[in-house]
Amino acid sequence: MSKLSIKGFAVGFGIMWAIYMLFMGWAAMFGHGEAFVDLFSSHYPGFAPSLVGGVAGAVAGFVDGAITGGVIAFVYNLVVTRI
Repeated sequence: MSKLSIKGFAVGFGIMWAIYMLFMGWAAMFGHGEAFVDLFSSHYPGFAPSLVGGVAGAVAGFVDGAITGGVIAFVYNLVVTRI
């Protein structure tokens, strides 16, 4: 089995999560996903149902997603080498 690129997976996961947070922040302006934004606004500073809040959530989401993606790829690579 081949290994994952930790850096590539981290960046890809960060971009995906940033886009998701951006659109969730913008969707909450119209009443969709307000509970989601309320939940994550306590962890992501500036995340709110607004244009700027969506961008703030995207920036924080990229950092969070990149760290998470890096950890996932690292653990995957550890498991793959032992199989």
